[in-house]
Amino acid sequence: MNISKNGMYLSLIFGLFGLFIDRAHKYFQINMMGWTGGEYINVTSFFDYILVWNRGVSFGLFSSLPPIFLYMIIGSALIIIFVWWLRADDTLTRVGLAILLSGAISNIIDRMLYGAVADFFHFYIGQYSFYIFNIADTLIFIGVVLLLLEMIIPKKQKHEQSQ
Repeated sequence: MNISKNGMYLSLIFGLFGLFIDRAHKYFQINMMGWTGGEYINVTSFFDYILVWNRGVSFGLFSSLPPIFLYMIIGSALIIIFVWWLRADDTLTRVGLAILLSGAISNIIDRMLYGAVADFFHFYIGQYSFYIFNIADTLIFIGVVLLLLEMIIPKKQKHEQSQ
């Protein structure tokens, strides 16, 4: 296995920072403020700050599966992403994967601590409701966007940026 050092330390910094921010937010809201679920603050006409427990994967998918199967799916995905991170040979890919991993790991910590993922941010327009999400979900989204950018940036341009 060829392990490149390109972006390894930078990606670790981004990943650890993302993990810290999400864990600190959840610790504050659940452990310090005592929220247990259902509490909410109406912030604007299109945004509520609320605690909802998500027992599925993203957007509540697979919530009817027994927990062991859920852990097997999530664990397999994490192993694949971690190996990809180890083998990545450019900084953008590695940073995207580290940010994605930090969000996924934080949500797994929620499952181990609480039996579900704590989601807080609810955007809506009139009767149309977007999914409720957390900082970790945002990190996963940002990681995926960075991976997509890495795929569409021409290789020549990426080589020039790395020098």
